[in-house]
Amino acid sequence: MKLLFIVLIIICAVFYVMYIWNFALVLLIIISALPVVMFVTTLITKHLMEVSFSVKNETAPKNENFPVQIRIKNRSIFPIGKAEAHIEYYNVFNNQINTFELYMPIQAMNSQSVTFQLSSKFCGIVKIKCACIYISDPLRIFKFKTGKNMQSEIAVLPEGHEISGSVCCSDRINEESLVFSETKAGDDPSEVFDLRDYHAGDKLNRIHWKLSSKKDEFIVKDYSLPVDIPATLFLNLRCYEDSKYTLPVFDTLIETLVSVSQFMLENERIHSIAYFNEKENRFVERIVYDSESLSQIISELIFSINDNMYCEQPEIYFFDNENLSLSSFTFITSVPDTNILAYIDEKVDADIKNAVIVVKNQEQSQSISEGFAELNTIPITIGRITSSVKDIQL
Repeated sequence: MKLLFIVLIIICAVFYVMYIWNFALVLLIIISALPVVMFVTTLITKHLMEVSFSVKNETAPKNENFPVQIRIKNRSIFPIGKAEAHIEYYNVFNNQINTFELYMPIQAMNSQSVTFQLSSKFCGIVKIKCACIYISDPLRIFKFKTGKNMQSEIAVLPEGHEISGSVCCSDRINEESLVFSETKAGDDPSEVFDLRDYHAGDKLNRIHWKLSSKKDEFIVKDYSLPVDIPATLFLNLRCYEDSKYTLPVFDTLIETLVSVSQFMLENERIHSIAYFNEKENRFVERIVYDSESLSQIISELIFSINDNMYCEQPEIYFFDNENLSLSSFTFITSVPDTNILAYIDEKVDADIKNAVIVVKNQEQSQSISEGFAELNTIPITIGRITSSVKDIQL
């Protein structure tokens, strides 16, 4: 269009020189002034335009669309027939940047919003960036850039998978914060689980004598079953390679953690999750009481990850927690680091010790070492959590 107007101006100038009509002069003035008017009005519109970029929620489920909104306020009297927004988005565990263009009109003296949908097949932090918005004059002679480098992010939450296994009883109980089962009786006399009629074989010391004397029949106390037993799921977030497998491995790591944690909750086992929080630059440990606390912990975990994917060596956690005494310890990782696994096998004080190792394919799972005295190694192929985790003990 610029080249076309230059040609038109030249033609009009030649026409004015060759002819002395007033029409030729008026035409030359109009053709010459029109680009100037377009430039000035579009430049004014650019400076009187406000652009914001946001996502509606901080989190979204995996494989589901979430809305992203661009809001534009035009305080000038000049409309823009067509604006072009350049959108980029990517998962922090993947170097692949996806781009697309969004076209929209911008009305004069008005505010408007444009919403588009995105989704992610992997969990993690999805960063969405509006690289810039180009606005043009009605004749498309000039183009100006506005709304540069606006960005937002959203945490895409993992899905849980059904796994099979068993939660074993243990004598290791957290005496400072006792929590008891709501569905199963046990042997802890500190709290009564239920009262029932006497059955042959019941112990005499469990008879509720005062209540029995009032009802003229024996009433027996069932004691409670403690579920606040020290058990830890440790997630090793170190990624040892940067390849096309990085994002699928990370996704499987997180979903394995969620699946095992949900299984423990279904079996009324309170437990803790330990991981490296990059924003706090330290290993943190959070207690999982129910599904709500699990969701909060997973959101916090995902938001703690930065683009550089930095994570301290897991050895630091063990050095800071040398006196662990647990009913079960489950180490979830993506690389079978023999030194770490050997340390867990020999040094960690736990009744049950598991190493859940995410591998790329079935062939790699066959190379996982099982030569440990107390440590159970469980390879998980990417994306196959349910079929891989069978009969795990926790």
